[in-house]
Amino acid sequence: MAGGWARDGAVQDQIEATVQDAVKRARQQLPRGEGAEHCGECGREIPQARRQAVPGVRFCIECQQAADEERSRSFAGYNRRGSKDSQLR
Repeated sequence: MAGGWARDGAVQDQIEATVQDAVKRARQQLPRGEGAEHCGECGREIPQARRQAVPGVRFCIECQQAADEERSRSFAGYNRRGSKDSQLR
């Protein structure tokens, strides 16, 4: 049951929209195409097993981990609350 001006199910709709956006974002970040033989960052050879396991791989494991950590720090998430506090920020 929603309160105030929100209709019934509005909160669940917001949750589902947030999950769908996160899934879409994750799918867009998946590599595509033929994998590189050498890392695009450090130049080391990418093992054949990694190229077979991850289609479209461009980085060695170490460089990929560093890129993933940087990407996760820069993403702030979604704000769908609409409260006065969130609008003032």
